[in-house]
Amino acid sequence: MKKLLFTVLVAVFANLSLCFAQYNIENLKFKYGEEITDEKGKLVQIVGESNSKIYGLGVNKSKNFLKIFSSGEMKLLSNAEIILPEIKDKELEFEELTLVGGRLYVIGSVYHNKTKTFTLAAIEITESGKLSSSFITLFESTVAKKSARGGFYYRKSSDEERLMVLHASMFEKEDAMKYEAKIFDPSMASVFSYSEKIGYDDSKKDYQFLLADFDLNNNDDAFIVIYESYRDKKAKEKVVKFELLAFKATNNYKKEVVKINFTDKEIINCSMLAVKNNVIQLTGFYSSVRENGKANKELKGIFNATIDENSNKNTNLKFNDFDYATKVKLLGERRANKGKDLIPLYQIQSIIEKEDGGLIVLSEMRYSYQGSSSGIGPLAVSNYVFVSNEIIVTSLKPDGSLDWCNVVAKQQSAAVSTISLNLFVGGSIGTFAVGAGFGFPVAMLGKGPEYLGAIPVYENGQLSIIFNDNKKNKGITDIEEIKPLGNYNSAVPTLFQFDKTGKITRKDPEEVIKNEVIIRPGVFYRKTNTDYLIYSSRKSQDKLGRMTL
Repeated sequence: MKKLLFTVLVAVFANLSLCFAQYNIENLKFKYGEEITDEKGKLVQIVGESNSKIYGLGVNKSKNFLKIFSSGEMKLLSNAEIILPEIKDKELEFEELTLVGGRLYVIGSVYHNKTKTFTLAAIEITESGKLSSSFITLFESTVAKKSARGGFYYRKSSDEERLMVLHASMFEKEDAMKYEAKIFDPSMASVFSYSEKIGYDDSKKDYQFLLADFDLNNNDDAFIVIYESYRDKKAKEKVVKFELLAFKATNNYKKEVVKINFTDKEIINCSMLAVKNNVIQLTGFYSSVRENGKANKELKGIFNATIDENSNKNTNLKFNDFDYATKVKLLGERRANKGKDLIPLYQIQSIIEKEDGGLIVLSEMRYSYQGSSSGIGPLAVSNYVFVSNEIIVTSLKPDGSLDWCNVVAKQQSAAVSTISLNLFVGGSIGTFAVGAGFGFPVAMLGKGPEYLGAIPVYENGQLSIIFNDNKKNKGITDIEEIKPLGNYNSAVPTLFQFDKTGKITRKDPEEVIKNEVIIRPGVFYRKTNTDYLIYSSRKSQDKLGRMTL
């Protein structure tokens, strides 16, 4: 699913009597529609708003539903199952529901054994919720075999007038991987297309290839970040290739390569953000490298690379080690004193551009694992546990150096039982990985994980982070003292505010209102800087809401 980058959101909460209900909080207003009583598919995604209607995706087991609400009353108008057609006698599998330029599409994929092609198709949906009788072929990707067909990944431009799709797959017999990227306009016509097959030599020591991130801007320019590294055993050094590939509309989409040069570091992950003045910001985690050239996989700190689109130059590159105070909070004093680094379980949740040109980077500890199973064969039910814990908040100066760093203390988890066997396919294969974005599998939302995570709020230089917490943690900011959130239906919202030096002020509700719906941070949509569509629920009660400034 698409990666959500939260930029300028809502105003700062002050003098807070905090509760996500149908109340006003300072100049922030919450308004909910009537209870959603049609249980055909739990709301797992708010796709967008257009033509006085709000569009959402519902999921119930293996079925997907298009939910259409009225914009004013936020009342459910229709709830139709999405039944995809066949292509060459094979049924499309649901991939994405998207709104591009005010036009709604459902996107599906299908693999054809005879031709070894992986097809991606879009079908437009009318305002009444009916699928068009025809489909638009977006990709016909030739792949090596079904098990190596790879996956499709999606990004929208910030004005939502363009959709970028990337497909990546492996060709093991050829020692190569192939990626293909396209940009589509509101009619799903391709305005940009690029494909490349890259050879590799995985016999090299500690070989790694990362298709780290991709994005597009409102000028229809496309960007792809590639990182490749290995250990030169003879030279006892780490050899790296870190590049931003730029495809600009003004240059007829000719590939332009920006090299980012450094030594003695290993990039663990990377996310990009296109900011003002034609600048691309790259940021992520890195690790140290031993004297023999072998990389340590623990997180040493956070890096920032600035790219000037006009000159295609890397104008700034900074590697910032985590400071001692942050390590004490995350590792404990004993391990921090030994110089230990962080475990590599933190993902970039969002990147925010500050008024001075610096960045605020939120990195959340997030992982999942399979628990116990019961049953036999394809009918076996497995328990998956999703964990979403503390958030490292890093503020960077305009030159990329560290301004301040602090930690949002939280401990959240959700267990989901499912018979689905391929929940996490497509993100990585061996030493190859694709930066697939930040989020939970759509099939798992509606079952608990949507209450995990947090919503960052940034306005007028003030950062606030909202999340659901255990009511016993009221007033606590120390990560060593917090209690885990157990029953999320008993969760209460809390707010961590940061001043310009990174100091935290926590604000909790004075009292908990019983039976009030609880906001789900995993399901919301920012329509404008002052208008947000949110989803809240408690047990079987569900409501679509609007949060306005």
